Amino acid sequence: MAGLIIALDYPDRDRALKLVDLLGSEADFYKVGLELFSRWGPDAVSTLRARGKRVFLDLKLHDIPNTVAGAVRAAAELGTDFLTVHGSGGRAMLEAAVEASQAWEESELRILAVTALTSLDGPGLGEAWGRDISDPRPEVLRLARLATDAGVPGVVASAQEAAELRSAVGGQVTLVTPGIRLPGGEAHDQARVTTPSHAVQAGADYLVVGRAITAAADPSQALAQVQSAMSVEGEGP
Repeated sequence: MAGLIIALDYPDRDRALKLVDLLGSEADFYKVGLELFSRWGPDAVSTLRARGKRVFLDLKLHDIPNTVAGAVRAAAELGTDFLTVHGSGGRAMLEAAVEASQAWEESELRILAVTALTSLDGPGLGEAWGRDISDPRPEVLRLARLATDAGVPGVVASAQEAAELRSAVGGQVTLVTPGIRLPGGEAHDQARVTTPSHAVQAGADYLVVGRAITAAADPSQALAQVQSAMSVEGEGP
């Protein structure tokens, strides 16, 4: 069964830790994104680790290879489990990130390459990249192949592309899918969303769920709904 990562989409430490403590042993893997990391800093990782939690540090690094390598080494020393870099950063940057993740013997850090943000549809991606793109899937597959050819062990993409990605990059690559919503849930600012069941059936290894749980009136109940939906077969996207 696929794993669940809860995105701590909060602007401050206290609200994030309140949720972690509320969910207790029912959740053991959390994503720290740019906003929370910018406010809380590296202590976000060390505090969650002290509570026995795994940490997905979603910083989407995109810089020159040397700078990215330094950031990766710092994340590894914190005890981070997953760390994102942008696949569009190029082969040299991707290779530097992978090499840096392996430099510290005690680290089990896994680099994930972000393909196309789930907030972008084809036209939005085309506008950003300066060419006509009606469907983001070919671009997602292209960047995923570039990343895996550079030795990156995992990719991030919408579950809408997960089945094709799994076929293209094989079963050894860790596939992480954000943009997960319960049936009937709000898409918010996401353009390419799917349900938990669809993501699991498509071959995702980990589902990242944020507002469906963190913005719920009862996060514990919402977590149980997501976990239940991940085990339901036959549900459409």
